[in-house]
Formats: sequence, structure tokens, C-alpha cells
Amino acid sequence: MCGMPRAFEEWVAEAAAEPVAGWDFSWLDGRATEQRPSWGYQRMMGERMARATAALDLQTGGGEVLAGVPVRPRLTVATEAWPPNAATATRLLHPLGVAVVRNEDEPPLPFADAAFDLVVSRHPVSVWWEEIARVLMPGGTYFSQQVGPASVFELTEFFLGPQPEEVRRLRHPDTARRDADAAGLEVVDLRSESLPVEFRDIGAVVYFLRKVVWIVPGFTVERYRERLRELHERIEDEGPFTARSTRFLIEARKPVSG
Repeated sequence: MCGMPRAFEEWVAEAAAEPVAGWDFSWLDGRATEQRPSWGYQRMMGERMARATAALDLQTGGGEVLAGVPVRPRLTVATEAWPPNAATATRLLHPLGVAVVRNEDEPPLPFADAAFDLVVSRHPVSVWWEEIARVLMPGGTYFSQQVGPASVFELTEFFLGPQPEEVRRLRHPDTARRDADAAGLEVVDLRSESLPVEFRDIGAVVYFLRKVVWIVPGFTVERYRERLRELHERIEDEGPFTARSTRFLIEARKPVSG
């Protein structure tokens, strides 16, 4: 036990100093694992991109997913609200011919009606369904992988305590279907999975919470240092901290009028 405080402080300091811009989680290799959904979002997005004539990637993060698509329409635009991510996405996507638009994550989208035949988004923080329907061409498609309800809630509740049922049901796929229908879109695919997540050291937890800010809103090392120390001791004594992430895939189309 006498060596543990030094290990704790070193791991926490290392993770607290690591940049978290973009949506690349390679820093966690060997320190945390998360099973990926079986459907393969990037592959499926790439298939749709190859058929599109004008595409919009909403909340692109650092642009890593879009950059990994082998074929994109000649007209491809990405949006991002957080300035560090927007800068990262610009550096990555501009050489690929993708325009990156810095905008706030709120309506209206800075695009004309019926501007795109494909709108995509991986893990959007918010979904403005009426705006998505507005910028889609008739016959166009919205394709998105989203964080589902109570995702990694084991970690949320370790720091924040038990959460009420209404919080547990936020971001439910049934709500997404209802909101898509209300915006005039036809849901053609909706599926969800619950997947194992494992954190092997406290540095991985700190880095994850700094990057995925909705898991513990307002997280800082200073604010939660004692709980972090408790979790560090638990991992040291019992092994990796395990949780479940939830993901859902939704595809919706704008009807062709007439």
C-alpha cells in the first residue's frame, strides 16, 4: 500500500495533462477496452457516402470517422461546435476536400433547404430532427450511431450516486424514433446493443471522463480527487472496473413528396 499514493498521483497527473481534442481514443490502448457494436458504423457510413451526391457530417468531432471513409461525395461538409475539435477536424479534413464549418450545437443549421441527400452523425450530443429533415433532399437519408440510455452508468453512479429513472431513460432509441416521426422522417432501421467496457487503471478513467464529458458532467480531478483515489484502490484490489455502454443505430429517410 505504501507505493500506491505515488502510483495514483502519477497516473492522474499523466491523464490530466493529456490533450483530449478530437475523437481518437488510442491513448487508452492497453488501459481500457470497449467492445464495438456488431454493425460496423464506419463501414456502413462509407457505403452510403459512396452513393451520395452531397453529404453532411454533423458534430464530426476531430473528423476521424469521416476521414476513414474511402469514398466521399465531391460535396462533403462537416460541422463541429467545440473549437479544439473544429481545429483538429480542419487540419485532418481540409486536405481531403471536406469543408469544416464551425457552428454552435443549436438550430438553425447554416445550410439551405434540401442541400444534402445524406446526413450522418456519430455520437451526436444533441439531435435537431426538424433541422435534419429541412436540409435533407426528398428521398435523402439520415444515418447515425448514437449513445443510448444509461451508457457507462456504473461510472456515472460511482461519482454521482444513484440516478433517477428519467435520467436513465434519456437518449432512448424509442424517443429517437418518435422524434424522427414527428419531423416527418421515416425510420427504416433501428437497432441497439449493450457492450462491455473495462477500465484497467485510474489514469484511463480520468482521461475518459475528461474526453466524454457527459458521463460525469462538470468532472475535474480536483473536484473528484477523493472518489478517484477510492476507485484507484478498488481497481488495485479487485481488478478492472467494468461497465456497460449502450449504442443504437438509426436510419431515417425523408419521403419523396408527391
